[in-house]
Amino acid sequence: MAKALITYASMSGNTEDIAGIIKDTLQEYSLDIDCIDMDDAEASALTSYDYVLIGTYTWGDGDLPYEAEDFFEEVQQLQLNGLKTACFGSGDYSYPKFCEAVNLFSDMLQEAGAAVYQETLKIELAPETDDDVESCREFARGFLAWADFMNKGKSHVS
Repeated sequence: MAKALITYASMSGNTEDIAGIIKDTLQEYSLDIDCIDMDDAEASALTSYDYVLIGTYTWGDGDLPYEAEDFFEEVQQLQLNGLKTACFGSGDYSYPKFCEAVNLFSDMLQEAGAAVYQETLKIELAPETDDDVESCREFARGFLAWADFMNKGKSHVS
């Protein structure tokens, strides 16, 4: 059974809610999933997973939140050698750099050698509407279909 890690930084619970929807969706495909707060995640353990999804909110003017900084720096030092990854997060359109921390993680993962799903998920505040929930579900399914294609046939998606 393929293993997935979903780790997230969430101050108000919005990104945690997104992570929960993604987890519920991926569980439909019989994955072994760990869904944990970024404060409890070990960067060095990333390579023990088949799939890694990282969620964060954006702080201030497009910055990483404090609780994501150490994890970001630790992951940045790894050689991820094609690890299948994706990034998601929550933000507020009233700030000029909406969900910029999602982009920072995505760029860093690519620089560390990960295979990064290019469709990031960015939700305004909380996933409260049916459209938001469906966007989260589509993101999870799209990521898994892409990752399976990258794995050349080890399909979980039918």
